[in-house]
Amino acid sequence: MNTQWLRFLLGFMFLFSVAEAGDKKGKNLNITFHLETDQNNNPKMIFQQHVAGKLRYFQRTPEVSSKDIVSFSPFLADNEKDYGVVFKLRASAASRLETMTTANQGKLLCSAVNGRVVDVVRIDKPVSDGYIVIWNGVTGEELKEYDKLAPRIGKEKK
Repeated sequence: MNTQWLRFLLGFMFLFSVAEAGDKKGKNLNITFHLETDQNNNPKMIFQQHVAGKLRYFQRTPEVSSKDIVSFSPFLADNEKDYGVVFKLRASAASRLETMTTANQGKLLCSAVNGRVVDVVRIDKPVSDGYIVIWNGVTGEELKEYDKLAPRIGKEKK
């Protein structure tokens, strides 16, 4: 009987430690970039967002997400109230971003942090350098979480 109790306790402690380690690595932070789409697409595959007073539609499936980020660099946004962030992408994500921005010039791309839309930009040219930017809307607390997710640009593992 004591052996079963000990196994249960050790199993519970292991699960708790895994959950804690996940939090320490920024697993609770989700950064996504969504491409504008048509309102006639499957309603389950799109979401609405007001942009400059006009209702726009975006794909639920992100074009770029947290798993694609290699490193980042924050900066004070123009409004001087919150922050923007430059993200360096993995090679495969950088290639997808270039293809997507080449094919979708003129469309909007929205960025979200944990499902909260923080910024929207118009795609005006292909992005071929492997970097993607959130220009504003990021909080100081979220920057602390970014530090758990990825290193700063220039401090990547070699």
